[in-house]
Amino acid sequence: MKKFFSVFGFLLVLLTGPCVAAPAAGEASEAPLDIKEMVFEHIGDSYEFHIGKWGDTEVTVPLPVIVRGLDGRWHAFLSSRFRQSAAGEYDGFYLSREGEYKGKVVERNPETGQEARPFDLSITKTVFALLLNSTLLCVLILWLARLAKKSPEKTRRGLAGAVMLLVTDIEDSVIKPAMGEDYRRYSPYLLTVFFFIFFNNLTGLIPIFPAGANVTGNIAVTFVLALCTFLVTAFSGCRHYWKEIFWPDVPLAMKPLMIPVEIVGMFTKPFALMIRLFANMMAGHTVIFCMMALIFITATMHPVVNGSMTVVSVLFSMFMYVLELLVAYIQAYVFTMLSAVFIGQALEGRRKKDKVCQTN
Repeated sequence: MKKFFSVFGFLLVLLTGPCVAAPAAGEASEAPLDIKEMVFEHIGDSYEFHIGKWGDTEVTVPLPVIVRGLDGRWHAFLSSRFRQSAAGEYDGFYLSREGEYKGKVVERNPETGQEARPFDLSITKTVFALLLNSTLLCVLILWLARLAKKSPEKTRRGLAGAVMLLVTDIEDSVIKPAMGEDYRRYSPYLLTVFFFIFFNNLTGLIPIFPAGANVTGNIAVTFVLALCTFLVTAFSGCRHYWKEIFWPDVPLAMKPLMIPVEIVGMFTKPFALMIRLFANMMAGHTVIFCMMALIFITATMHPVVNGSMTVVSVLFSMFMYVLELLVAYIQAYVFTMLSAVFIGQALEGRRKKDKVCQTN
């Protein structure tokens, strides 16, 4: 625990230290810092990884921009091309600074002169993190599976033991109670969901490239995860499950009311999964960054005030980091548990009407 606090304290001071000093008397004050813009820049997606600032030079890691312009031609280049141009343009494309497409690659429509979005397949920060984290997770799981296959009776320690403990815990406490006898069929999907969310949650808390991307705080990612659970649930239900939705077992006078409720309920369940994960992870990153922003907000105040708030900011940020480690696990656990419950509800009819379902 002491090593943990030391590492995170060092990282926070390292990342914020160059920016905390208040300007000396007589120096020209810089433009006021836009905290809102800084926070949304951190939790949002972008076409590069921002490392820091060295003097007047912005240190970034550019990512590939792949777009199909309005002229029908494909263009591929690094996002650093935008910084190399005084106008911030390359080959007719540039990053929009305001409006609907702020922060996105756009071009001018030759007919209307307005900004237009090309067909964008760029490797953004979130996409890069998804590809990297998925690759690392696959390598880790395949390595552990190979170890378990070679010596299944051997007790593992360290990382291998922790992962195997998580696999056993999720399967015994979440999947089996919800799935019943059919748990083996759904264990691969549910375990994949758990480790995918948990691994991305953890890497999102590491403020050093190539980690740091807020993957699970991106609603497009949580939408796809919720859609997968919805499809698995829909294709797992037998005739009895669908009958309960489109012709529920209630008095005839109540059916016109209950049928729409059941249909809406089909979509509100995955919608709740999507919003729950997205909101919790985005909020966690936002709170941490707002805590750190106290250093910048008080930078122009008296050195005593700034020094005191720096200590408070670092301590509270460290506390939030510890809390976010717990949230990273809880959100992965809750998403997996609710997915198992929703799929188990679809299987409930199969267990009740097993003979009917076997004849379908």
